[in-house]
Amino acid sequence: MAPESLLAAVDLGSNSFRLEIGRVGSHQRIERVEYLKETVRQGNGLNSRHELSLDAMQRGWECLARFGERLRGFAPAHVRAVATQTLREACNADDFVRRGSELLGFPIAIIPGEEEARLIYRGVSSSLPPSQNRRLVIDIGGRSTEIIIGQQSQTLQLASFALGSVSWSNRFFADGALSKSNFAQAVAAAKQALDQSRFAYPGTAWDCAYASSGTANAVGDALTAQGMDGKVITLRKLRHLYDQLLEIGHVDKLRIPGLKEDRRPVVAGGISVMLAVVELLDINELEVAQGALRQGVLHDLLDHEPPADKELAEIQALQQDFGIDTGHAERVERIAMQLWQAIEPANTPQAGTQALHIATQLHEVGMRVALSNYHRHGAYITEHCGLATWEPALRQRITQLVLGHQGKLRKLEDAIEEPELALPLMALRIAVQLCHTRREPDIAGLQLRRSGMECRLSTPQGWMLAYPQSARLLEEEAMAWSKTPWSLKLQLR
Repeated sequence: MAPESLLAAVDLGSNSFRLEIGRVGSHQRIERVEYLKETVRQGNGLNSRHELSLDAMQRGWECLARFGERLRGFAPAHVRAVATQTLREACNADDFVRRGSELLGFPIAIIPGEEEARLIYRGVSSSLPPSQNRRLVIDIGGRSTEIIIGQQSQTLQLASFALGSVSWSNRFFADGALSKSNFAQAVAAAKQALDQSRFAYPGTAWDCAYASSGTANAVGDALTAQGMDGKVITLRKLRHLYDQLLEIGHVDKLRIPGLKEDRRPVVAGGISVMLAVVELLDINELEVAQGALRQGVLHDLLDHEPPADKELAEIQALQQDFGIDTGHAERVERIAMQLWQAIEPANTPQAGTQALHIATQLHEVGMRVALSNYHRHGAYITEHCGLATWEPALRQRITQLVLGHQGKLRKLEDAIEEPELALPLMALRIAVQLCHTRREPDIAGLQLRRSGMECRLSTPQGWMLAYPQSARLLEEEAMAWSKTPWSLKLQLR
């Protein structure tokens, strides 16, 4: 698809309708342009005969009309609108879809639960770093819960169950009481509905677990607001929120820090289902994932398989976006890697080499912002760039290397004692100094050795006379390291 093309995904969920617009960027990435969300609560409009009320349909139509105004002028092939469990259940869904499609300006498709699960996994995997791990993904929506196992961008196993935060809140907390008996019934019923998943998704079938979408984000936000790590959900943390709900006692009094107003009426049902899933599948940790159904729809529209080397594609895309001199970056990487190999600890994990590789390729990423203090701009970009799917620990190390590759070292004084940071940083800084002419440096006969916390750099006879500016830069570099627990000794000849 041509760069700069706009794509749009419309997700008609049971609790909220969402519109996400993305731009096709360099290397076929999708960059968010706009995100609109309206709490429609269409799932509340289903009666016992599975008829969608006129009020619920009207709320949905009004939202779709607003979305339709935003989508005017979009090519039909660039927009996909999908409806999920509420409209799968509604016997008068055709009436809603017919009018809704007219107002939106694009056809609305009611997708099966298995297709919803596939799209959810594709959206989640697009936000995660490359990995061979088998990933378990739990998505608790308004009226359905999807459980998926996948590897990289492909699903291996998927299922959709007809229970969610809206339906469980309506069924077990209709009186608004946040009581032990209501919760006990809700969790027991959820376990019964999900019972077959105990055998279909054993712990031996997956390596790591993620939670996506509304309930997961609501739980994560509430935990974060209370000073806990909201990026990872555990049974203990869920029970902490459960105890808070019991103490509050009623939905009308529900005021939990971090919990958004539109989530209050359905949070009890969502937590009940999540408790059931975590206990049933014996999940120790659920990492909150950022991808969701709508991102999966956008990637389907792009119809582009992820590159074989996702990390390389992300680096190249950032280099292109920020106008990086790739020839110089490769030169710095080659020299830095040679120096790093000479002083690296024998037990250095692969992640150290990976961080240095990425940092050398992106060390000048901040120059597009401003030449002055560009290393600080670069560190901000690598720390916050959402288009790179690095693991948090790897992202932190890349950011430290980009920040520290020039200037004084005291900005990293809290971390620089560790050889896992100090040694690759020294290799990077020396490489940058040797490549200051932006030409291939003469490093024949140059040697870097390490003994404890001292590194010694020596050059062949005549090198200092041939390269006086390089020698001066190395002397300044040795002075910078003398103010840290490490030392760089020079034998320049």
